[in-house]
Amino acid sequence: MRLEGHGLTIGYADHVVGRGLDVALNTGEVLALLGPNGGGKTTLLKTLLGLLTPKAGEVRLDGKPLGDYSIRERARVVAYVPQVHVGTFAFSVETVVLMGRTAHGSLFSQPSTHDRDVSHASLERFGIAHLAQRPYTMISGGERQLVLLARALAQEPQFVVLDEPTASLDFGNQGKVLAEIGALAKSGHGVLFTTHDPNHALRAADRAYLLRDGTRIADGPVDEVLNRTQLEELYRAPVERLTDTATGAVAFLPG
Repeated sequence: MRLEGHGLTIGYADHVVGRGLDVALNTGEVLALLGPNGGGKTTLLKTLLGLLTPKAGEVRLDGKPLGDYSIRERARVVAYVPQVHVGTFAFSVETVVLMGRTAHGSLFSQPSTHDRDVSHASLERFGIAHLAQRPYTMISGGERQLVLLARALAQEPQFVVLDEPTASLDFGNQGKVLAEIGALAKSGHGVLFTTHDPNHALRAADRAYLLRDGTRIADGPVDEVLNRTQLEELYRAPVERLTDTATGAVAFLPG
């Protein structure tokens, strides 16, 4: 299955954010979308999800225009994890994760045993089952991000789209989320995530898409796209490349 945008002009009613953008994601691969703040990453994500209508071009899902799918049909295929937020209502963590199951039933129906089993498995996968009865509003920002990831997995989607998934996580939980992104791809999911950190793309992604001021700078395999020259163009700042002589591992730091 494939999620793709062709010739996209993206933006809002009062302004255009980007033009002429082509992007594609297949199941079984991870695509990292990198760029500075205000470069168009979130706008592009929301356009691919159908939350924003492209001003030009088309988004297609499995070869069909995205608009041909109902909202519920989309939710069964694509899950969205926004940047972490604090909810208004003190739903339990378990209830928040169960909300991911509404794509497979009625919004007003009681969760089935299968729904609860899937939700519990998602909580277990991220090591947060012990938080199930805690109010979502009373846990840390990092824990809330993990809950949103568990909710997305409870949808049982083909694609998972994550906006800055590690932004509010501590070092250990960043590693856990990046490992889960890789595990999702190995189990057949397509994963698209935004990040400011090229090292996260090196760790978890197969391909990288570099976006600045709504313009694509580069798109391709991470080991080809993520180099000092293109990262300096992307961020307009000096970049230092480090290589471990023993393992060959590469990392980038601000220069």
